[in-house]
Amino acid sequence: MSEQVVSAIHQVGVVGCGTMGAGIAEIVARHGIPVRFVERDDAEVEAGNRRIAAALERQVRRERISVDDRDTILGRIEGSTDFADLGDCDLVVEAVPEILEAKQDAFVKIDAHVRPDALIATNTSSLPVIDIAVSTTRPNRVLGFHFFNPAPIMKLIELVRTVVTDDAVVEVARSFAESIGKTPVVVGDRRGFIANQLLFPYLNQAVWMVEGGYATKEDVDAAMRFGAGLPMGPIALTDLVGIDTFVGIMDAIHSQFQDTRFAPRPILGQLAAADFNGRKSGRGFYTYEEPGSSRTLPDGDSRKPADPQVISGWNTVGVVGTGTIASGIVELCARAGFEVVVHGRAREKSEAVAATVSRSLQREVDKERLSEEELVAAVGRIRPTIDLADLADVDLVVEAVTEDLDVKRDLFAQISRIVKPDAVLSTTTSSLSVIECAMATEHPEQVVGLHFFNPAPIMKLVEIVTTVRSDEHVVEQARAFVDRIDKVGVLCGDRTGFIVNTLLFPYLNDAVKMLESHYATAEEIDTAMKLGCGYPMGPFELMDVVGLDITLTIMERLLAEYRQPSHDPAPLLRHLVNAGFLGRKSGRGFYVYD
Repeated sequence: MSEQVVSAIHQVGVVGCGTMGAGIAEIVARHGIPVRFVERDDAEVEAGNRRIAAALERQVRRERISVDDRDTILGRIEGSTDFADLGDCDLVVEAVPEILEAKQDAFVKIDAHVRPDALIATNTSSLPVIDIAVSTTRPNRVLGFHFFNPAPIMKLIELVRTVVTDDAVVEVARSFAESIGKTPVVVGDRRGFIANQLLFPYLNQAVWMVEGGYATKEDVDAAMRFGAGLPMGPIALTDLVGIDTFVGIMDAIHSQFQDTRFAPRPILGQLAAADFNGRKSGRGFYTYEEPGSSRTLPDGDSRKPADPQVISGWNTVGVVGTGTIASGIVELCARAGFEVVVHGRAREKSEAVAATVSRSLQREVDKERLSEEELVAAVGRIRPTIDLADLADVDLVVEAVTEDLDVKRDLFAQISRIVKPDAVLSTTTSSLSVIECAMATEHPEQVVGLHFFNPAPIMKLVEIVTTVRSDEHVVEQARAFVDRIDKVGVLCGDRTGFIVNTLLFPYLNDAVKMLESHYATAEEIDTAMKLGCGYPMGPFELMDVVGLDITLTIMERLLAEYRQPSHDPAPLLRHLVNAGFLGRKSGRGFYVYD
């Protein structure tokens, strides 16, 4: 075995030219490096060539590359069925199906033909790289090279080093990844690496919500897109990944960690057995126009649009509270044409809400999104008060006070004795029991949760939380109201965390546990989730914005509700909160701020 490792990558081999292999070949060739790919037979070679050519042709149609660029890229790619054609390659990337035996067999063949100084990489997303590396005579030259799908677009590459991978191999791989326009993150040989280990329990939890009837797939997806700012909802993403692929990855990760959150939900196995594997088969959780299409077709789960007539007689909304979220709700209601009664404990606080709304609307005028006349009309609809009796004639009450159940229950008891019998009462709680608030009233059937996200004028989502006592007509009125104020409403049941927080915060907690295990740094984890999954912020950036104290509180409430050991807040999170490192608001959290 040579003691030297190739110093630079001038030619690349790819074994397997399916979706991932074709994407890898394309992105490498785009950056001027010749590529040779190997497939099982001539038919698969031809299929691989067609796959690459079709992808490039789509880029031509979208005017992202020229015809000459397409031809030049294709000219750098050759396919064959002979592993001997890989002999001159400096790097060979294996991209065969996620089956250990298949990968080991491919590595034996690669090892027999490539130069001793060449690097061999596996594109596995969930299998132990060392189990593949030992199939060669050079395990120290082997590493994981985990591209993300679609490889030509996604910026992240997880470089996975085993306990025997040479440092020089990692450095050459890092330089190569950067040379083809990717951002590499070096991680250890743990199943799922960074991105999948954090992503897949979240997806599995979302599937659990749908499987158990807690919320529809459309509502779960809308909640995470509009409430968490994610580019795609978890159920749609599961379909994109492929149900069979999802099950395989989850089984592989579960075999290492023995954590029930990595055990695929039963519905996933049933869909895979039925060959409903998502987009690629034309049906998964959603039904698509055709296999491979991103366009979905309506199905039996589709809910009818809200009927605006159910609130045609509504004129006035009461908002109880004077904080940031209350001010945002007042603004939304006033802009939508409602008269708004704003209740605060002190006159100056109630009046301050009107002033805050006026300043916010003035910014909209300055941006030419609102006229001066509309601003004056909206502010004119706001009536501050310190007397709860002024809520007597409102059609809807939105409670937005402190997140304390005793305070809320007392307030609901008082309000229910004042408002008219058919008034709808709602709470903006993000994690407390809505039914506890409802049962403090004289008409619990008139109570729902309306969980707005901060800042309310900007964030599109409202979680409409129904209790076991909520009247169906009241729920429809809540849906129509949310439509009226131009928000996206999703329905869910009365559980701590509802949809967004139940899915988001365990993922954040898992990231902290990964950090405290020294598997990767906060920067590496943030980079992996932003570039590998398209998230707008990494988990540590997000926690610093939300507040580590708030993250801890929500995790404690989720633990109390679900009693799952995995919901136990990470010790590091507790330590940071106890030290006063709460994120941006304190100047230090996972990062340090000026």
